[in-house]
Amino acid sequence: MSKTDSAPFSYEGLDRVIHEKARLGLLTSLMAHPKGLAFADLKQLCGLTDGNLSRHLAVLQEAGLVEVTKGYEGNRPHTTCRLTKAGRRRFLDYLAVLERLVRDAAKAAGREASPLGRLGFLST
Repeated sequence: MSKTDSAPFSYEGLDRVIHEKARLGLLTSLMAHPKGLAFADLKQLCGLTDGNLSRHLAVLQEAGLVEVTKGYEGNRPHTTCRLTKAGRRRFLDYLAVLERLVRDAAKAAGREASPLGRLGFLST
């Protein structure tokens, strides 16, 4: 018997590196922009300070989820961030677990009592 069978609500795939609010926002932003985003754009989209963004990017980079490229545009420094291939796969796997969690929670609450079905989160 696997751990998933004996503990169906353990949600082992909820990756702690991804699950933090700011990193979840960063990965979602980067998922929507496969060619990457400039540091300043990512900072604005996620509402982070330079220091917060740098720290969260370092965690994601260390985990192999994000690639950070530093260079110059003209005479100005330019930093571009993008998801790695492994980062994209890991994020999609994380989202699949999150979907399962939402379905389980809606089922536990009763479909008619849940607004999730009306929002299109649950398949009928």
